[in-house]
Amino acid sequence: MIISAPTDYREAARRRLPRFLFDYIDGGANTEQTLRHNVSDLSGIALRQRVLRNVADLSLGTEVFGQSWSMPVALGPVGLTGMYARRGEVQAAMAAARFGIPYALSTVSVCPIEEVQRHSDRPIWFQLYVLKDRGFLRHALERAQAAGITTLVFTVDLPLPGSRYRDRHSGMSGPAAPLRRIGQAFFKPHWAVDVGLLGRPLDLGNVSAYLGRPVGLADYIGWIASNFDPSIGWSDLEWIRDFWKGSLLIKGILDPEDARDALHFGADGLVVSNHGGRQLDGVPSTAHALPAIVDAVGDQLSILVDSGIRSGLDVVRMLALGARGVLLGRAYIYALAAAGDAGVSNLLALFANEMRVAMTLCGVRSIAEITRDILVRSNSPELKRLVT
Repeated sequence: MIISAPTDYREAARRRLPRFLFDYIDGGANTEQTLRHNVSDLSGIALRQRVLRNVADLSLGTEVFGQSWSMPVALGPVGLTGMYARRGEVQAAMAAARFGIPYALSTVSVCPIEEVQRHSDRPIWFQLYVLKDRGFLRHALERAQAAGITTLVFTVDLPLPGSRYRDRHSGMSGPAAPLRRIGQAFFKPHWAVDVGLLGRPLDLGNVSAYLGRPVGLADYIGWIASNFDPSIGWSDLEWIRDFWKGSLLIKGILDPEDARDALHFGADGLVVSNHGGRQLDGVPSTAHALPAIVDAVGDQLSILVDSGIRSGLDVVRMLALGARGVLLGRAYIYALAAAGDAGVSNLLALFANEMRVAMTLCGVRSIAEITRDILVRSNSPELKRLVT
């Protein structure tokens, strides 16, 4: 398959992966309404084209949390990334480092913190869930600090897993799931050899390091379900803010009041996110939620955003709505599954090129110049609310 656009990687990944893995990354909660709106709401925002604006010295570079980024894009945390390519977290981190952008490692990664950081030429970020097992939290934080990680992404929108029906249909979970996964892998021999055989160990590296025994995919769903904590509040997390000496982002914010709570908690930044439409179906898209949050706390916190970003144009749209940068999820996992770190590198190059074209034709030369002024005012009530 010839890859000529970022969206081509989705089909390439579908062809290569067993169904349970493709549907796990591709799907959302319930009827997947929010998943679809994340994409459609963002792509529906019109950019304001300007001409003859002298943009010869255009730059994509920016700085967030004291780190220089080659463009305002980071690879966000995605669980089980090592199931999509051989030692997938390592490959993704290496591609991000070569491109000069951050990579965030998931709590439930296949590769442990130490392995990923050892192969990266720049400090990775680490993402942590709110979990019942406080011993695991402290153990993970200590290991992250020992590895030289200075940015923690604390995910707060998963007090319990969403209703992801595609996973039950595909064999990721549900009746006879292990046998169904083995059967699917049999019909994907390239993946079965490259990842299933040569990519071992395929366990949850960070969880295994804490428990002292391999925790594999068969244990994943049960461990997740038994360790998330719906009883926790902001006050229960104060010890983490006190313990962590680096930058702290709160991920999973959709409401301005929660954004203010994150500010009072002492966060350095936040990620406007609905978990890619994988948690509460029917909530607003991040493109809809972002402007009000920026207006509420944007001068006091560094605001990033994820969900629905499929192109460099989408990055420009999110920046225009007020974000300092974006986190990619599905977009880079498709590329990783299709072609490993080379696929991720190519995807990032495609994003960068699309951003340059968009910025040139919108008449802006720097990331700082991308504001709501480059968006077309619309008579549509929904889009009008985004850009006014």
